[in-house]
Amino acid sequence: MALPSGAVAQGLPAGARYVAIGDSFASGLQLGPPDPGTPPRCSRTAASYGHLVAQRLNLVLADATCSSARTEHVLGRWDELPPQIDAVTPDTRLVTVTIGANDVRYVSDFFAGLCRLSPETRAKPECAVPPPLPDQAAWTALEANLRLIAAQVRTRAPAARLVFVDYLALLPRLVLCDRTPLTPAEAADRRAVGDRLREVIARVAGQEGALLIEAARMSRSHTPCSVIPWASGYPGFGTGPAWHPTALGHAAIADEIVRRLAPVPGATPPPPVFIVTPRSPTR
Repeated sequence: MALPSGAVAQGLPAGARYVAIGDSFASGLQLGPPDPGTPPRCSRTAASYGHLVAQRLNLVLADATCSSARTEHVLGRWDELPPQIDAVTPDTRLVTVTIGANDVRYVSDFFAGLCRLSPETRAKPECAVPPPLPDQAAWTALEANLRLIAAQVRTRAPAARLVFVDYLALLPRLVLCDRTPLTPAEAADRRAVGDRLREVIARVAGQEGALLIEAARMSRSHTPCSVIPWASGYPGFGTGPAWHPTALGHAAIADEIVRRLAPVPGATPPPPVFIVTPRSPTR
């Protein structure tokens, strides 16, 4: 899709280098065949918002995203994989970042209660024990690493636009549905972790002068329980994985990134940052 009439991507000439950093929420996990040359476990696909942004803005994408990645894998090696930050070179003009969920087990803990759905696992004692919430040390380390990522981008590519993208909503705020098979207590825990994750990302983006794409706010009416979901609950839709963005979710994020980077003259400015103050991560 071409840019809207009158839209100009400031500082992003055609053919500029764009680096996408992140985890499975950025890689387009299981939304099509993997990109040629992609490490199998990274699951990068052409349906990711990074690919869509590159197409829309006519940029050259260096996709460093990888499923299950944590912030430490952006900053350092991960077995055979180089640090994702190494993809940021002096000629880079755009960097998008979606990372941090795996640092605080945000997505993986959605699967913890699913043992109740199988007779074979329901009787196991561990099935009755909810996973503990992340401790303060995990949150402190996450925020510190996000700041290091921002600093590394500034050092390696001083002319680059830095964009943090937070996480699409995986639960409705009130009533659950058959695609969100959690107990009310489990749902409250997952919302608390998700809210705090988004708060940390928003704080870092604001203090580091980065653009923030509020995917969580954007998707409040597009949860797995909505008529038009932007993320899958359990099980996933079609070929997509459970508790991850759908192709529509990636497209919506790409639309917002393009809108923010290439605004149409006279268009309504974006709303203010929405930050939720979560409950304490202690039981």
